[in-house]
Amino acid sequence: MNIKSVEKIELTTKIGVPPQMPNQVSAELNNGVHTELQVLWDKPHSELFAEPGKVTVEGKIKTYEYPNPLIEQRADPYIYKHTDGYYYFTGSYPEYDRIILRRAKTIKELANAEEKAVWRKRGSGIMSIHIWAPELHFIDGKWYIHYAAGDRDDVWAIRPYVLENSSEDPFEGEWVEKGQINTDFQSFSLDATTFEHKGKRYLIWAQKVDYDTISNLYIAEMSNPWTIKGEQVVLSTPEFNWEQEGFYVNEGAAVIKRNGKVFVAFSASATDDRYVMGLLSADEDSDLLNPKSWTKSKEPVFVSNEETKEYGPGHNSFTVAEDGVTDLLVYHARPYKGIEGNPLYDHNRHARVQQMFWKTDGTPYFGSPGQTIKNAKQKITATITVE
Repeated sequence: MNIKSVEKIELTTKIGVPPQMPNQVSAELNNGVHTELQVLWDKPHSELFAEPGKVTVEGKIKTYEYPNPLIEQRADPYIYKHTDGYYYFTGSYPEYDRIILRRAKTIKELANAEEKAVWRKRGSGIMSIHIWAPELHFIDGKWYIHYAAGDRDDVWAIRPYVLENSSEDPFEGEWVEKGQINTDFQSFSLDATTFEHKGKRYLIWAQKVDYDTISNLYIAEMSNPWTIKGEQVVLSTPEFNWEQEGFYVNEGAAVIKRNGKVFVAFSASATDDRYVMGLLSADEDSDLLNPKSWTKSKEPVFVSNEETKEYGPGHNSFTVAEDGVTDLLVYHARPYKGIEGNPLYDHNRHARVQQMFWKTDGTPYFGSPGQTIKNAKQKITATITVE
């Protein structure tokens, strides 16, 4: 994608006073999307504003690019930037038998960072097979990992579980099994994510009433990081054709809060090249447990890209770039389609990271897998009137 046009920047200042330059500019991309782009301005010399008249200041669009893929064979990727300055990475391990962590000071360095298995499956019973989609959270001074697991005697009895670590360092200390997150009905459930909003903690997860039925997204309030309290509400059900390819599926929720809204990205359909992402949104002051508070995108927001050979993008998370401001989309995708057998056991879903953008209406724009703004290095000019 390319930048088609950028808004005219016209400012006014007084003699001897350098103006406050805008951090963002509105731009139209060649696909018709109107978005906000960050700008790095050349530092203007104070002499420019010594006399009345018009002067120009140049800048360039600020973009971030990362190795693609970032980490091979790590599906369901989750990246968390902690207050210690490290990026922490986890994701599904190909053998589905352990939970791993990596950390690095930059996202690029995660690719070659040392990886440690911090927990391994049990030998039998619950949590003994299909260790899926771990997420690392830091809540009230403790570390938590939310993940899904099955039972070797009933391999599809997938349930959400939680680990807790009281150490300052999640690579050290003991990971204690806090047990299963219990829901209203006992059935296939996975991909639990937790977030805080206005003093309350919530859980969103995917669940089927029976194994062979529709996978819905549910939301509930939590009394602690491993316990649901109160009503459990259906947040989304696969109602559109793009949510029903192969299987009727909504799963893999990820939450980002911006511009007065709570956004939930989620994945839909079979986990092959038909896998796509959709988007839910609610006003930040609304009742998040009221289904009427939420609006779903009528079309998918992130789909396979033939040009870049990235197929089945999904099960994302969100993080921020090294500047602490720029939002990034973390997701997995395969480099091919035409999978033989169950796609869950094709392990070439690689972890990838790319910059995401915000439309002028305040909603996220994910773009296309593997694509960046090709002409982002073009100069931006601001005209300043000195009075």
